[in-house]
Amino acid sequence: MKKQVLIAVAILASAFTYAQTDDNWHQLQIGARAGVNFSSVTGDDIDSPDSRTNFYGGLVAEAPISRNFSIQPEVFYSGQGFDITEEENQVDAEFQVDYIQVPLLAKVYLTEGLNLHAGPQLGFKVNEEVDFEPFEDEGDFDTDEINAIDFQLTGGAEYKFNNGFFLQARYSYGLSEVIEDSDIHNSVFSAGLGYMF
Repeated sequence: MKKQVLIAVAILASAFTYAQTDDNWHQLQIGARAGVNFSSVTGDDIDSPDSRTNFYGGLVAEAPISRNFSIQPEVFYSGQGFDITEEENQVDAEFQVDYIQVPLLAKVYLTEGLNLHAGPQLGFKVNEEVDFEPFEDEGDFDTDEINAIDFQLTGGAEYKFNNGFFLQARYSYGLSEVIEDSDIHNSVFSAGLGYMF
């Protein structure tokens, strides 16, 4: 059994090494990414709430068009929302709004490994609730104020290592109204890492 595992690992390592060679820049790559979100909302109809810290995670595919340009579709879960804290005569609360995000990015490589990327992103709301006790099982109640779909623009920078790992940071801004007929928009900074198989 150990011998079979070692052979499988050796074959996978060889495949990964082969996929990273310069002769194979045109191959489609599939990977996974995860990290932390610092999300909030902004606009004329809300007084700059504190950010909510949560996580994101999902899948990514990179389709090279040339040596320096790729198209990258993704799908990932994104914990978003905002915190209301230290407000006079108001209870502290965490407004939790979670999405399945589907961006389509254009990636431009400035040097080997380093790229800038940007594109549209469509978010599908999968959870919405207000939590007055974020670290307890109680204190939650569901709401239905947030629009089901959020259209955003997103962009950032990434560094991809030769072994398939990459680091990235992004900012996403919602062009859609978070709540109907209001000037409130999603605003999310994120940072994390991933791996291309």
